[in-house]
Amino acid sequence: MKIRVAQLLSCILILVVSYPAEAQKAKNIPRLGFLSANAAQNDRDRLAIFQRGLRELGYVEAKNILVEYRFADGKLERLPRLAAELARLDVNIIVTAGNEAVQAAKNTTQTIPIVMAFSGDPVGAGFVTSLARPGGNVTGLSRLNIELSAKRLELLKETVPSVTRIAVLFNPEGRIPVLALKEAQAAAQKLSLQLQPLEMLAPEDIERAFRSATRDRAGALMTLPGGFIGFYRRRIVDLAAKSGLPTIYSNTRFVDDGGLMSYASDQLEEFVRAAIYVDKILKGAKPADLPVEQPTKFELVINLKTAKQIGLTIPPNVLARADRVIK
Repeated sequence: MKIRVAQLLSCILILVVSYPAEAQKAKNIPRLGFLSANAAQNDRDRLAIFQRGLRELGYVEAKNILVEYRFADGKLERLPRLAAELARLDVNIIVTAGNEAVQAAKNTTQTIPIVMAFSGDPVGAGFVTSLARPGGNVTGLSRLNIELSAKRLELLKETVPSVTRIAVLFNPEGRIPVLALKEAQAAAQKLSLQLQPLEMLAPEDIERAFRSATRDRAGALMTLPGGFIGFYRRRIVDLAAKSGLPTIYSNTRFVDDGGLMSYASDQLEEFVRAAIYVDKILKGAKPADLPVEQPTKFELVINLKTAKQIGLTIPPNVLARADRVIK
């Protein structure tokens, strides 16, 4: 009996002594916050790339790094609350996906480092002072979505030479879509194209927009960047196919889901680069001193299965320039 009591006391003593050490060890593990306007299931590819990037740098989740994930499920009004949750958890860094998430995080904290996995026009949006010298607590990667609107229109015109009227899907609540629309309108004049802007503020607006495009005899369609458009990409791709409208997208993920074509930077690679920013900050670098990266490579992706489905023949001169073709 005495032996058993001694053994029990020994076990308790070991637990008492080891607990503070284990607690201290867990406390010292860096914790990230990941904030996205999207839904978790829609961001699986991005998350896999980001997690791979962390592993390549020696970070393994639940072992030497913790990640708190927060998704707004397409409801942008949730982002401020989710950003506040991450701040209360005292995360070391918040990684954001998209301008809406960056804005919510920046409005929540001026001290926790924020890494933009991607952002459109971070200088114009006020996230950073300049690309070379961000200042403040925000850095990361920038997309050229505004500037590429003109190029996408050109590609669409080359793909459908007879087109004169193009419907444009966008969410007017975001700064980037509004600026991208202005860029597209300027390019449309040079190309002798008439644009039909179609605002989408709620899910029911998507079907309404396609009905308007069909009624007004749009010959093609272009989507502008934004969290709302990205969240409902599968519905938009399905409706574009059903309506027979040749469509160009600002994100390759649309084409992988059955869209006709896209022209954009390598957007999954951005999440590998985001992991590198995380590593640098955890090792002592300050966001203010880490320049914002811009893409240097852009991909034209074409889905020939979709082209066949809507009865469209991709001109050889366009097809020859494709970086990736889905057959």
